Amino acid sequence: MNRMDKLLAFLADQPQDPFLRHALALEYQKADRWEEAIEIWEKLLSEVPAYVGSYYHLAGALARQNQSEKAIQCYEKGMEAARKAGDTHAFNELRSAYDALTDS
Repeated sequence: MNRMDKLLAFLADQPQDPFLRHALALEYQKADRWEEAIEIWEKLLSEVPAYVGSYYHLAGALARQNQSEKAIQCYEKGMEAARKAGDTHAFNELRSAYDALTDS
């Protein structure tokens, strides 16, 4: 059983687990299944907006899929979520990626 199959099996038992959902999206990304990865991250963040780590990956995936405007909005939401959580490390990573995308 590969990693993706294992994650899917775990998710069958714990479908709302944000860590498992995020990990599955990363596996889809690794497999160049961008639409599926984006869909998972978007749904995860709509349900658990405080799951800060997913903003960085979702925005990067959107940018890679030539959806720069959506990526910028995602970075902005992620920076706000990181600020609320007091997560300066995540905020700085999101800000750096945002700046690189917007050439700020």
